[in-house]
Amino acid sequence: MRTRSTQAAPAGVFDAASADRAVAFFRRFIRHTKGEWAGKPFELLPWQEDEVIRPVFGRKNSDGTRQIRTAFVHVPRKNGKSELIAGVGLYMLLADGELGAEVYLCAADRDQAAIVFEMASAMIAANPDLRRRCVPYKNQILVESTRSKLKVLSSEAYTKHGYSPSAVIFDELHAQPDRELWDVMQTGQGARRQPLTIAMTTAGYDRNSICYEQYDYARKVRSGVIADPEFLPVLYGADDKDDWKDEGVWKKTNPSLGRTIQIEYLRKESRKAAEMPSYENTFRRLFLNQWTQQESRWIPIDKWDACQTPLDPGQLLRRRCFGGLDMSSKIDLTSLVLVFPMDGDAFFVLPFFWIPRDRILERARRDRVPYDAWEKQGLLRVTEGDVVDYRAVERDIVQMGTEYEIVDIAFDRWGATQITQNLTDAGVSMFPFGQGFFSMSEPTKETERLILGRKLMHHGHAILRWNVDNMVVRQDPAGNQKPDKGKAREKIDGTVAMIMAFDRALRHRGGEKNASVYDGKGMAFL
Repeated sequence: MRTRSTQAAPAGVFDAASADRAVAFFRRFIRHTKGEWAGKPFELLPWQEDEVIRPVFGRKNSDGTRQIRTAFVHVPRKNGKSELIAGVGLYMLLADGELGAEVYLCAADRDQAAIVFEMASAMIAANPDLRRRCVPYKNQILVESTRSKLKVLSSEAYTKHGYSPSAVIFDELHAQPDRELWDVMQTGQGARRQPLTIAMTTAGYDRNSICYEQYDYARKVRSGVIADPEFLPVLYGADDKDDWKDEGVWKKTNPSLGRTIQIEYLRKESRKAAEMPSYENTFRRLFLNQWTQQESRWIPIDKWDACQTPLDPGQLLRRRCFGGLDMSSKIDLTSLVLVFPMDGDAFFVLPFFWIPRDRILERARRDRVPYDAWEKQGLLRVTEGDVVDYRAVERDIVQMGTEYEIVDIAFDRWGATQITQNLTDAGVSMFPFGQGFFSMSEPTKETERLILGRKLMHHGHAILRWNVDNMVVRQDPAGNQKPDKGKAREKIDGTVAMIMAFDRALRHRGGEKNASVYDGKGMAFL
């Protein structure tokens, strides 16, 4: 799907001089701020000039006002969106002829909002003419001669009233948590003669969002189902039937390929998606601009099975290891997974599971798995009664501490207060572990890499295999991921415990008990 916005402008005219003026503003006043073009004049790429700038500023109503009121620019990541909208923001601040202009750069959070604002500030600093006219502050840029301002807003921090925007620019509209900021900005434009809203975004996954609403509307305008001369659709993205591994598809969906994004980078990301199934949806969403599901399967079970190793359990005795404890509820599986660093970069995984005896047959019918057979095979530890006896779990873990050198055990903070306190009193080092994206994303990805690289070894434990096969990961707009218990069709407690254990093992490998090997990487934000 590659759409050029060259449809006719009903009941209006094309003012070439106005379009030329906007293009010249970029060339004369705007300089690139990053990468190999830093400091050089901003020469608009063909798609930026012909499909965005010229239509937006050249199409006029019969009374001379700007015809385009909303432009929806849907283009993959790394195609030069941020610098383009920073330049548009400065044009609307300085060259649109609006006294008392109010230009708002809007994003989902403060960090994302700051990206475009800092680019605009750097563009001002790089040009003497702009420096003379503009006074930059922390969160806004003022032009005293026209009483105009450019201000940064995030959905995290804004008031609901008092705005009269002449221009609103949304960066990554798909990341907006709801439609509230969008609606506030739209309803505030009533006093302006020719207001403009531009949304530049990659695809998302929430089809109930304001972004998908605008995307769907843009497709209907593009196809002629809806006649709206005030709405400009610019849509780049792969069709559902396209092969996401086809380089020809990459070329048609990335209009800045060869300039702001290179084919080698896409090849690298594509290989990563082929090797890491959970990354496929991220690749398709960010680089092919396809609206994908938020959830995706984690590991093909054949990749897990390929890691099975006939290791003598005696080789693990007295060996250093790290644990992850998932308590779940008292009627479900309680899971402990120990991870043992082995020679080289390899690890061995040893799981343990508990379930209340009175629930075995009920759970076997509900989950359609053979809990009773697993008990007979010694794969499942059964506690008496109709709820898990945490005292038995505590005794078992303390006993394991005499057999293995358990450095520490990560545990979910929720619902585990008493057992963790008891284990701590018994001399077991317990480490609280969050279940959100911040804590889970990197260890989930690292565990996946270890499995796919066959650096993780296991005995083929049937319950853990079942949990791994059930595993679904959820992604946030930035591509961070975590296990999604709500979307998994069956239990994944053992997988969650394993990921927490790997977090501890990988942190210790980094050298410090509580310092993470991920700290230098940071979280991935769009």
